Amino acid sequence: MDTRTGLPVVGMVGGGQLARMTHQAAISLGQSLRVLSVTADDSAALVAADVRIGTHTDLAALREFAQGCEAVTFDHEHVPTEHIEALEADGVKIYPGSKALLYAQDKGLMRERLAAFGAPVPRWQRVTTAAEIESFAGGVWPVVAKATRGGYDGKGVWMLSSAASAEALIASGTPLIVEERVPLRRELAALVARSPFGQVAAYPIVETVQKDGICVEVLAPAPGLPESRALEAQQLAIDLAHSLGVVGLLAVELFETDDGIVVNELAMRPHNSGHWTIEGARTSQFEQHLRAVLDYPMGATTLTAPAVVMANVLGGQPGGMSIDERLHHLFAEDPGARVHLYGKQVRPGRKIGHVTVLGDDMTSVRARAARAAQWLQEGE
Repeated sequence: MDTRTGLPVVGMVGGGQLARMTHQAAISLGQSLRVLSVTADDSAALVAADVRIGTHTDLAALREFAQGCEAVTFDHEHVPTEHIEALEADGVKIYPGSKALLYAQDKGLMRERLAAFGAPVPRWQRVTTAAEIESFAGGVWPVVAKATRGGYDGKGVWMLSSAASAEALIASGTPLIVEERVPLRRELAALVARSPFGQVAAYPIVETVQKDGICVEVLAPAPGLPESRALEAQQLAIDLAHSLGVVGLLAVELFETDDGIVVNELAMRPHNSGHWTIEGARTSQFEQHLRAVLDYPMGATTLTAPAVVMANVLGGQPGGMSIDERLHHLFAEDPGARVHLYGKQVRPGRKIGHVTVLGDDMTSVRARAARAAQWLQEGE
């Protein structure tokens, strides 16, 4: 509890852009998010008032960080499970807890649990040899290989086109699962929040557009999605949140196929597919996550406009017009574009921010968002 305000303190392990935007949401609740950051110039550490320097792999640092927190949560899934269990044994309220987070940390366990739950999943298998991968493929290439732990933004995912490429990957020693390549129409995401009391709030189903394994666009609501399929996806996410005991945000990444929806991945934290909610929903995913971990009643999830598009801003090549100059020109050209920059050093392909545009027509809104993101990235 913050003795100055009488309000609870929430600690977030990780100092990236998710923690930065969660801090932004905490301000309107009268709070200043406590952040465990690796360095003082991480995205969230640049703006939060209560920053502790330490790593998520250091149990002593985690224990010290958790002191005085009403609840501790995460902006990534990489905290060792045994450290979370140790904090829980100390009496710290950890959301999501170790028993839930495990299924977002380990893709093999996730697939096993989803299959046992009866959720639609791709055909998959744990593998330790190239021969097992070749047998799984059965002559139908490519197949998708995934590192069981640690992957994100396209890292830890490989499209294998032959037995030879499988041998090279096995030689790296990375623990793997393989999956069939799903013949998908597009990718969707279902985002729900759940409190310890068991209240849930579901956001509209969105379409996510990927390029080179990185999300570049989110369209809300997913264009042309039948209401029955949207309700099916929302109910699946709600049922998974209850079954896994998730507290906080749960993002369910989905493939839409000719036969229905298939679960791709799970994330138990604010998620790139929900950044649009800052301007595009009555309650942002970041405030909702805080409400959930504090067991506050959930906020409204309705759209604030008929069409909302979020476009990620990726780092472009250095040189040319400064980002400040680009902002000047963008705001003059499109005053309705909302920009969120993460305070990160620019590297080609790195997420350095996002743009959100609202309107009445998805086609025009999408074009405006893409144009704004490209301008901020390339200055063209």
